[in-house]
Amino acid sequence: QVQLVESGGGLVQPGGSLRLSCAASGSISSRRSTAWYRQAPGKQRELVAIIGYYDNIDYADFVKGRFILSRDNAKNTVDLQMNSMLPEDTAVYYCRLQLASGGIYWGQGTQVTVSS
Repeated sequence: QVQLVESGGGLVQPGGSLRLSCAASGSISSRRSTAWYRQAPGKQRELVAIIGYYDNIDYADFVKGRFILSRDNAKNTVDLQMNSMLPEDTAVYYCRLQLASGGIYWGQGTQVTVSS
């Protein structure tokens, strides 16, 4: 079994920063990628950022220059540093892990609210 636990969500003012962390545990053989997605009320879940096996990172256009994805292999964590936040960043943020075997696992999600 693989478990993903997100943390770090909360309320932040526009222009502020938050750092989300995704901690993985369990039978993790080889990772293919780890990604952060988000889902706002009434909208589809969308990709925010993804880090691949070779540490290649891609960002959605709407977060480029504002969000930074990083991975700590020793701690089995993937963090999302969110800066210059906008009200439209308000969503539930989910961590997704894809293994080399093809298995896909999701965390339970963490609420991020950007509001004054």
